[in-house]
Amino acid sequence: MPTPRPLSPHLQVYRWQWTMVLSILHRVTGISLGLGTVLLAWWLLAAATGPGAFAVARAFIGSIPGRLVLLSFTFALFFHLANGVRHLFWDFGMGLERHTARRSGWIAFLAAIVLTVVAWELGYLMRDGAAL
Repeated sequence: MPTPRPLSPHLQVYRWQWTMVLSILHRVTGISLGLGTVLLAWWLLAAATGPGAFAVARAFIGSIPGRLVLLSFTFALFFHLANGVRHLFWDFGMGLERHTARRSGWIAFLAAIVLTVVAWELGYLMRDGAAL
């Protein structure tokens, strides 16, 4: 009978840390961006198909669930961008200290929130063809 091998630790063993949450969130936002691209492709195909298909796409995107999807997509885009820049600095050996990694994580997270709010504010200000 073979000797049982030890199991590797998993999420129930580790204490949650901010950098761990950001790493998981980076992966989730990457997947979300892929799914959001499908929504963008649907909208473009609907626009190319004709007014009926575009009206259906516009009705969904303009609904509360559609806007929540767009808001999530916007946050995912900005978080993945900000955290990707953070990872780029790490590739050059900068910011790898524990306190710096924690601080840059907060900066990336807060930057994503601020950029999302700014993008949506600008979007609502320019809605219906209005110029800034």
